[in-house]
Amino acid sequence: MKYFLFLISIILSAWSCKSPEEKEVIRRVNLEKEEARRLDSVKVAIKADKKALELKAAIDQKVKAGFNGNILIKQAGVTLLDTAIGFANFEDKIRNTKGSAFQLASLSKTFTAVAVLKLVEQGKLSLNLTVKDYFPEFPYEGVTLRSLLSHRSGLPYYEYTFDLKARKENVYPDNQMLMKWFAEANPPPRVYNLPDHYFSYNNTNFAILAALVEKVSKQDFDHFLKKEIFEPLGMKDSFTSRNLEDSLETQRTFGYQNGRRIPFDIYDNVLGDKGVFSTTGDLAKWYKALKDESIISKESLREAYTPRSFEFPGLRNYGFGFRLWLNAKQQTDYVYHTGWWKGYNTIMFFDLREDFVIILLSNRYNKNVYHIKEIIDILHSGKRETTVEENILDE
Repeated sequence: MKYFLFLISIILSAWSCKSPEEKEVIRRVNLEKEEARRLDSVKVAIKADKKALELKAAIDQKVKAGFNGNILIKQAGVTLLDTAIGFANFEDKIRNTKGSAFQLASLSKTFTAVAVLKLVEQGKLSLNLTVKDYFPEFPYEGVTLRSLLSHRSGLPYYEYTFDLKARKENVYPDNQMLMKWFAEANPPPRVYNLPDHYFSYNNTNFAILAALVEKVSKQDFDHFLKKEIFEPLGMKDSFTSRNLEDSLETQRTFGYQNGRRIPFDIYDNVLGDKGVFSTTGDLAKWYKALKDESIISKESLREAYTPRSFEFPGLRNYGFGFRLWLNAKQQTDYVYHTGWWKGYNTIMFFDLREDFVIILLSNRYNKNVYHIKEIIDILHSGKRETTVEENILDE
């Protein structure tokens, strides 16, 4: 017993002599070992090796169908598939790497929604106030932030409304310029419906939401995302289309359609509805932040995942910036968002109960990206039948 106590005293003495930096290193190593043991146990529980082989076979078929891009699939913290396929730049034969950044297209709306909800939590925005409350010159009454987030505004589509003006004036508008154009239009562009009458997916809604974030935060939307979302979550490889010149050529990708590279578009400086460039690795961090409820409150996320449109019965619905796949009881089974913009096709699809996320980012136009039913079935291991259709794309 005396010998045992003697050994303990030596160990404690040695530990007390270590510097704070050395103690921190030891603590981190021990945490990493503990996490590795946990993941080994999880791998066995979810049959990770079997799923990885099945997923590879499924992805091989996508490659044969023309898929070009990156894929990351994780479940319960275990990476089942992480691969880069094809070229980021076809002309210069620069291949995609796991660090390649893709234009997320409408998948960017998930970031816009969370940005708005963060400001709502801070008391700087209100879901029940209207656009006109923040932009008095806005020509339309009764359009609340709630109706913008759920695509129930009835507003005109900015892409068609101002296309001729933008091209005639040879300008690349940003979000504040769009708000100015709406305010100055005489007569105001015709609305499609009254606010909150029914769901109609519309990029105008999220372009306006980004303009609102800029106004109340007093900073560019790009800077807001970087400061409030990307940096806190360690999303070091994420940026927007306003900052393409800051990205290394080997990091960013280019969009291709019909065998040609799509040039910078006249609306690429409009953010909120699109415009975020990110990697599969960064989007895995995004999923984790949503799952852990570390980016906004549980209550705000519950609002985001609540279906809000029931005019047309079915399994597809929309919350606040997130597409929702419902079950027969009209409850949310899966959360996701798809995207298409100038050669890019994207999808991020997740199941919070079974803790899996599916991320496909493509920079060569190919609708096969949205065919993920087989992947979902593999992740469920036959224990649960999904209602997801073969093609999840919402036209």
